[in-house]
Amino acid sequence: MVEPGALRVDIDRAARAHGLRFPVDPSSGSFCTIGGMVAANAAGAHSLRYGATRTWVRALRAVFDDGAVADVRRGEAAPRQVSAVDRFLRQGHAAIVAGEEMLRARHWGVHKESSGYATAAYARSYDLVDLLVGSEGTLALFVGVELALTDAAGATSSVLGAFATLEDAVAAAAGAREAGAAACELLDRTFLDVARSGGDTLPVPAEAEAVLLAEVEGDSRLDAAVAARAIAALFHGAAALAVEVAVDERTEVELWALRHAASPILARLDPSLRSMQFIEDAAVPPQRLAEYVRGVRNSLSRSGVRGVIFGHAGDAHMHVNPLIDVTAPDWRQRVERLLDEVTTLVAGLGGTLTGEHGDGRLRTPLLDRVWSEAARDRFALVKRCFDPMGIFNPGVKVPVGGERALNDIKYDPALPPLPDAAREVLATVERERAYARSRLEMLREAGSTREERERDEVDGMRHGETLSVARRSRPRG
Repeated sequence: MVEPGALRVDIDRAARAHGLRFPVDPSSGSFCTIGGMVAANAAGAHSLRYGATRTWVRALRAVFDDGAVADVRRGEAAPRQVSAVDRFLRQGHAAIVAGEEMLRARHWGVHKESSGYATAAYARSYDLVDLLVGSEGTLALFVGVELALTDAAGATSSVLGAFATLEDAVAAAAGAREAGAAACELLDRTFLDVARSGGDTLPVPAEAEAVLLAEVEGDSRLDAAVAARAIAALFHGAAALAVEVAVDERTEVELWALRHAASPILARLDPSLRSMQFIEDAAVPPQRLAEYVRGVRNSLSRSGVRGVIFGHAGDAHMHVNPLIDVTAPDWRQRVERLLDEVTTLVAGLGGTLTGEHGDGRLRTPLLDRVWSEAARDRFALVKRCFDPMGIFNPGVKVPVGGERALNDIKYDPALPPLPDAAREVLATVERERAYARSRLEMLREAGSTREERERDEVDGMRHGETLSVARRSRPRG
C-alpha cells in the first residue's frame, strides 16, 4: 500500500525494476500523485487498452466522516463497523442497485467517465472500491492505496498518420482501437496551426486536418514492428495523406515529441493569452467525435477565440485549451458563452463533460445538463449516506445550491493581486513545469532566500559604513 502523496512516476519506476508497470499514464504522470489519480479516476493515453485508475485499485485505506479509519478491499466484505459504510449499506445500496437496473447512470457508448459517482459500476460489482474511486474527496479521505500492476511491455512501436479530414482520422482511430492499439492520440488542425505559428517544423503535410499517433505493444521488437505495420496499412486504407512508422526507441521519441509539445507550445504564445481549460475534458461516443471537434471549432470561431484541440482519439476523449485574451473587455462573456455552447454540444452528442479530470466546482453546477434527474438523485443519496453533515469537499459532485460554473477565475486581472512571493513561485512552477514540488515549500524557500538577501544587503551597508568610519579616523601622514 502506498501513501496518496506518492508520485505516479515513482510508483511506475519502482514497478519497472521488477519487470512490472502501473499502466495508467496521464500526461501529468511525472508530477501527479496517486491520491489525485484515485480521487478523479484519472486515465491517460494508454487507457485505450488498460482502462482508467478504478480498474487498478485493489484497496483503499480511508478516513470517514466520524474519523473512523478502515481498509476497503476489493472482493472482500465492506467494513460495516464504520458508521458511514453501515449507513450506505442500509439506506443506499438497495435503492441504487434498483435504480441502476431501471436506467444505468452512464453515458452509453462513452469509453471514459469521471463525472458523478460510479453508481453504475457499483451496481455491477457491489464493491465499495468502485464507488469511492473517482469521488473527489467528497465521501472519505484516502490515506493509503493498494494498486494492481501488470507486466511491462516487451517492446513498442508507433505510427503517425496525417489525414485530410476529421472523418478520415476518426475512422482510422476506430480501426486502430479494434486492431489492439495501446494508445491512439489525435492532434487537431488547431493544435498544428498553433505549433506552426510558434516556428515549429512539423513532420506532416500542410493540408492535414488532423494527425493520429498510435502506439502498439509486443512481446518482442519484431512483434511490435509487425503490429505497427498493420496499423500503418490501416491508416493508408483510411486515406491518410502521409504515414510514418517508428520501430526503434529514438524514432518513437521523435514522433511522440509532437504530442508532448502541447504545454511548451502554449507557453510560447503571446503572454496576454491565457490557456483556460474550462471545456477541456469531454468524451463522446466515438462515432460522434468528428462532430464534437468540429462543433468546438465553430464555437471558438463564433467567440473570436483561438484554441487548441488534442487528446485521446481512441477513446473519443478530447482536451480543449481556449486561449483567452484577458485584456479584452468582454473576455468573461466570451468564456461563459463558450462553456454554455460546448456543454450544449456535449449533451446533444450523448457525452460526458469529464472523461478523466472529475467534476470539481467548475462542472458540478452543470451536471443537470448531462445527467438525468434519477441519476443525480442517486448521486445525492450516496453523498448523504457517507457524509450527512456535508463536511467533505462540499459543492463537488452534488451541488449545495447557488453555485456558478464560473465564479472567480485566477487569471482575472480585476482580482486582488497575489503577494509578490506567491506570484514568483507560481510563475516558476509554470515556467519550469515544477508541478511535483510543494508550493508551500517553494514559498518558504523564496522567503528564506529573500531574508538572506536582505541580511546580506544590510551587512553590506554596515560593512561599508565601518570602512567609511575607519577611513575617516585613519591618521593622516
